[in-house]
Amino acid sequence: MSHFSFDLALACLDDTAELAQRFSKVLKPGDVILLDGDIGMGKSFFARCLIQSSQDIPEDVPSPTFTIVQTYDTEIGEIWHTDLYRLSGADDIIELGLLDAFETSICLVEWPDRLETLVPQSALRLRFSPGPTEDARQVHVTWTQAAWTTRLEPFTHA
Repeated sequence: MSHFSFDLALACLDDTAELAQRFSKVLKPGDVILLDGDIGMGKSFFARCLIQSSQDIPEDVPSPTFTIVQTYDTEIGEIWHTDLYRLSGADDIIELGLLDAFETSICLVEWPDRLETLVPQSALRLRFSPGPTEDARQVHVTWTQAAWTTRLEPFTHA
C-alpha cells in the first residue's frame, strides 16, 4: 500500500484556523480525519475552527473530552467530533456507533490510537507537533488512498 504525505508549517493560531477552514472545503460525508499529537498541540482548536467554518451560524463548539462525541449538522454534512482519550478499547468505540458514522458522516477523531485496528484505510491523518514559537505548529499530513491526493492538491501547492 502506498503512503502519501506532505508537511505544513503554521506560524500562529490564525494559520491553524485558516487551514481548518480550507479543509472544510474539501471534506464530504464518509471522510475520517485523524487528529494526532500531544496534549496542547491544537487538535481541538483545529476541529473547532473546521466545524464553525462549516456552520450557517457558527455556534459554540466545546471539546468532547468528557462527552466523548459531539455531533453537528453543517452545510457539508453531519460532523462527529470525537475525543477518544478516555476510552479503553475497541469495544467502547463500537458501542458509540463510531463505525457507522465513519460511513455516513465527517468524523474528526482526536486520540486516534484508541481506534487500534478499527482505523479506516481511507482515513486522513494530521499529526500536530510543536513549531519554533509557542503558537507555531508543524502538521504532517498522511494518507494511503490515492483519492485524497487530488483533493489535497491545493494544500501541497499553496
